[in-house]
Amino acid sequence: MRINQYLARAGLLSRRKAEALIRAGRVRVNGQPADLTTRVGENDLVEVDGKRLELPKTVVVALHKPRGYTTTRSDPHAERTVYELLPDIPGLHPVGRLDKDSEGLLLFTNDGRLTHRLTHPRHGVRKVYRVWTKGGTLPQALCQKLMEGVLMEDGPARALSCRPAPGGAVLVLAEGRKREVRRMLQAVGRPVTRLLRLQVGPIPLGDLPPGKWRRLRPEEVEALYTEADVHGRERTRTDSRGDD
Repeated sequence: MRINQYLARAGLLSRRKAEALIRAGRVRVNGQPADLTTRVGENDLVEVDGKRLELPKTVVVALHKPRGYTTTRSDPHAERTVYELLPDIPGLHPVGRLDKDSEGLLLFTNDGRLTHRLTHPRHGVRKVYRVWTKGGTLPQALCQKLMEGVLMEDGPARALSCRPAPGGAVLVLAEGRKREVRRMLQAVGRPVTRLLRLQVGPIPLGDLPPGKWRRLRPEEVEALYTEADVHGRERTRTDSRGDD
C-alpha cells in the first residue's frame, strides 16, 4: 500500500496530514526518506520522527446476534447491546448493522479500511437473508417482483436473488440500506415477522450459536477483501457501460 495509506491505517493521522508529514521528510521506510510514491509491505520498517510505526493487527469477529440486542456500544435507551456479547478488543466496531429485532451474522473489526470496503455500495458485497413473513411462503411472483425492484421512500431497491422458503423466502442483497429487507417486504404487502442474516460475502453464519462469537481466520479475512475488490470492479464496469 502507499505510505500515506499506511500512516492512516496505523491511526496516526488522516491521509492529507500524512502527506504533509511525508513532504516534510519526517517519514522513513527502511532507513530512507519516503515520498508520496513510496509503497510499504508488511516486512518494511516505517519510522516517523525516528520512532517505529506498526499497523495494528487486523481482527475480524463474527457474532451470531440474537434478537433483542442493539447494534451500538452505548445507548441509554437500549436494554442490551451487542458489546455485552463481544471480547474487549480496542477499536472493535460493527461492519454494518442489524436492527434490534433482527438476528444472525454480524461482523466486527478494528480495520476501518475493511469496514469501508464491506459497507460502501460501490463494492456491492452480497448478504444473504432468511425471512419469515405474514402470509407465509412468498409466491414466486412476489420474488420476481423483489428482483425487478420496488419503490421505497429513499428510492428503488431490488434483490439480487429471491427464492421461496417455508414461511417466507431467502433473499440476496448488496446495498445494505437501513432496514432495507423489512421495507422491501413491506412494499409487496408481506411484513417480516422474523429476519435472520445467514451470510456476509464469503462468510456464512454456519452453526455458530446465538449470542456466541468467533474470530475469523486470516484466510477468511483475505476472502472478505477479495470479495469486495471483485464486486467493486464489476460495479465499476457496469457503471461505465451505462444503462443497457
